[in-house]
Amino acid sequence: MPLFTRFRHLPDPDRATTDDPVSDDPVPEEAPDEATSIESTEGEPSREEAIKEEPIRVELSKGGPREDGPGKDGPGKDGQSKDEPIRDDDPPPAESTPDEQTSDEQTPDKQTPDKQTPDKQTPDKPTPGAVPVRGSVARGLWAKYPRGARVLARSVSVLAAVAVMFALLMPGDVAYFRPRQFLRLPAEAVLGAALLVVLPRRRPRAVVAVLMGVGLALLVVLKLLDMGFNQFLGRDFDLVLDWELLDDTVSYLQDSAGRTGALGAVVGAGVLGLALLVAFPLAVLRLAGLMTRNRNTAVRTVVIAGTVWITCSALGLQLFGATSVATRNTFALVEERGQRVRAVLRDEAEFAGEVREDAFADVPPDELLTALRGKDVIFAFIESYGRSAIEDEATAPGVGAVLDAGTASLREAGYSARSGWLTSATYGGSSWLGHSTFLTGLWIDNQSRYRTVTTGERLTLTGAFRRTGAWRTVGVMPGVTKNWPEGRFYGLDRVYDSRDLGYRGPKFSWSTMPDQYALTAYERLEHGRKHDKPLMSELILTSSHQPWAPLPEMLDWDDVGDGSVYRDIEKAGKDPADVFSDGTEVKREYGRSIQYSLRCLIEYVERYGTDDTVLVFLGDHQPVARVSGNGAGHDVPVSIVAHDPEVLDRIAGWGWADGLKPGRDTPVWRMDAFRDRFLTAYGPQPEGGAGAPTPASTPAPASARAH
Repeated sequence: MPLFTRFRHLPDPDRATTDDPVSDDPVPEEAPDEATSIESTEGEPSREEAIKEEPIRVELSKGGPREDGPGKDGPGKDGQSKDEPIRDDDPPPAESTPDEQTSDEQTPDKQTPDKQTPDKQTPDKPTPGAVPVRGSVARGLWAKYPRGARVLARSVSVLAAVAVMFALLMPGDVAYFRPRQFLRLPAEAVLGAALLVVLPRRRPRAVVAVLMGVGLALLVVLKLLDMGFNQFLGRDFDLVLDWELLDDTVSYLQDSAGRTGALGAVVGAGVLGLALLVAFPLAVLRLAGLMTRNRNTAVRTVVIAGTVWITCSALGLQLFGATSVATRNTFALVEERGQRVRAVLRDEAEFAGEVREDAFADVPPDELLTALRGKDVIFAFIESYGRSAIEDEATAPGVGAVLDAGTASLREAGYSARSGWLTSATYGGSSWLGHSTFLTGLWIDNQSRYRTVTTGERLTLTGAFRRTGAWRTVGVMPGVTKNWPEGRFYGLDRVYDSRDLGYRGPKFSWSTMPDQYALTAYERLEHGRKHDKPLMSELILTSSHQPWAPLPEMLDWDDVGDGSVYRDIEKAGKDPADVFSDGTEVKREYGRSIQYSLRCLIEYVERYGTDDTVLVFLGDHQPVARVSGNGAGHDVPVSIVAHDPEVLDRIAGWGWADGLKPGRDTPVWRMDAFRDRFLTAYGPQPEGGAGAPTPASTPAPASARAH
């Protein structure tokens, strides 16, 4: 490869004058040698030819070695070209501006680097300990604002570490969001850091970091779902069974907050999910890079953290006497959810066998419900009518007063009542699970079980009335807005959904119509008409459905009409968002909604009931945890009202309380026990006495709870 060398004449020291400004700056001895040789690549024009063909380009770099300084091509500090020798009689160079000062003046001992060809320029080496900056814009900002860039880089690293720790320590229940929850040391963080430190190659380390980040993002999504389900349904999210409930959640949002609000919630959830899937991998990648650049420090930190975790775990150290310092919650969560998934898959096969085992499947029709022949029987579900409505100090006074007054007014009308407790299979929502548990005599606490039983031929309580051929069976379902094929499974001859009841008024949040209107429609369409058979009716009332705003008001029964009278009432009602966001207000409005539904039923019986009327009404589940409180249980009240004393005599052995309000010491049964007890009490009497349960229907202990 040809080598072209040019020589530069330096002034004679003996001829230099004391006032020559150039002589004040000592020139390193190697500078001339390092700056006087340029190697040209093969096939490229020589340096002299390049200089002839195009003008010399000068680049100034603030704060770094100047390419136009002494020993460089192009005009230097003294304004002379390198190709021209320095003459003794040259005039002193003009004084340079501060921006043109070279780094050599600031650090005289620093040597000027070699000039290289443009295609072989060596990139600037980062300062030891600095965070590498990629991109020309980023490098420019880093060079212009080094202090701010370092602060920003460190802040991002700290934020990444905080995000990872937050994901690992974040609880799945709002009730456990306390500062001490985040003052613990997770084993997952220690082991994850150790794995990133020991991986020898960059590519495997990056892959592992991304996978860790995706795992953390999914962990946060799962915990957010747990928080929502615990807040509303009192249980964690089921990874197998609960996905289809998300569609019901969107429908609920549309009914409660409108289409725009529901769309905003869905879009917001999607954006949040994508943001988590991007942010956490980037966070782990950043921490992995930081540990790689500071490997020794990272190793020492991991060893110390591991030692602290083992020590705290072995000694059982706790914060504030309740929170363990050393934790492995994420490992425990993954293990528990894995076991639950296996249990759900195993349960599907076992439950199919339970459905086939039915003590009443082969009972002849003429032996079913013999004690109720000729009676108009009504099964009414009151939405969210739970034990907390009667016992919580915020709602008990109002609800209790309505029950006591109702007991007295019904007694004056010739009716008697007895009440007890049932433990619902659901909590805070999924009302259909409570309905199906009550009517099938099976514990149906998830969608898989519901699907299994409703696609079979299990004898339901309502279906037993139809099997006898002695009743016309109807259902009034104002909350059903689409076709409902389950009506056939429940043995209903006719189902009236929200489209069949002739309502012309406004919706009240989720509720399609007030309970009072639904009852007047039932009276107009079925109960008030003449039939050749008595009626067995299933009514599902919805006015006490969350969010409990706006609420309808009791009207004179003759003024209900087609429901248009409710328009002004709905407009004057409270805003659902304002009510649900206020913990005190939401309890108050919940209590008012239960009072309204109870008054509707009680007044309906007093106004339209007959000597043959038998009313069984109950709650489907407790209200959400925001109202009922954490650990409130799944108990709901149940009452039987009848004009004929013999009807209540049949259940004298149940131990229920007199009146519409069960006592604190009233027996509690699981809800799936009611079907067999009811069919036994009102069928041919067994030798054990009135209402004695068959072995298959013996309820589980009251302490049993499903979560």
